[in-house]
Amino acid sequence: MPVSTPAEEFRQVAGRFAEVVDAVPEGAWDAPAPVEGWVARDVVRHLVGWFPPFLAGGAGIELPAGPSVDDDPAQAWRVLQDGVQALLDDPAYADRTLSNPHIGEVPVPQAVAQFFTADVFMHTWDLARATGQPARLDPARCAEMLAGMEPIEGLLRGSGQYGPRVAVPDDADAETRLVGFIGRDPAWTRSVG
Repeated sequence: MPVSTPAEEFRQVAGRFAEVVDAVPEGAWDAPAPVEGWVARDVVRHLVGWFPPFLAGGAGIELPAGPSVDDDPAQAWRVLQDGVQALLDDPAYADRTLSNPHIGEVPVPQAVAQFFTADVFMHTWDLARATGQPARLDPARCAEMLAGMEPIEGLLRGSGQYGPRVAVPDDADAETRLVGFIGRDPAWTRSVG
């Protein structure tokens, strides 16, 4: 079923990420993650750390602050998720603009969808893999994101936000192709022991 609004898209994507957060096994927040140098809690730290200042700096919107990711990564995520969802559900922000020197002027709901919701979606794979859970990314969304990213691969790689592309078989599924595109090894698994 197609997603019609940034609010609904975020509800679905963030809800799936929250499912992964809530299922992190005891002691797994410090397990290595597929991103070099990160552990599982760093996936949440990344999302909680970059988006609120991006929104505040570009649109003057302050999101509620949660606990430290070091103290309670699950609650830190919930507070951010609830704050972003409330923002997207509030019609008062529908015509608000985010201004950024790299992207220009973008309506706030579009900026959330394009930058934050997409990031949450991709990092769902990282957190799931780090904590021994199945990622289960939506194949249609994977294919759509990949189709939008491939034409601007040089720009994306030049931003420093993505590692080198990992080669995958030509007949790989959409999730595997997206994960390889963003610089993750699709075969990466959590080492136990």
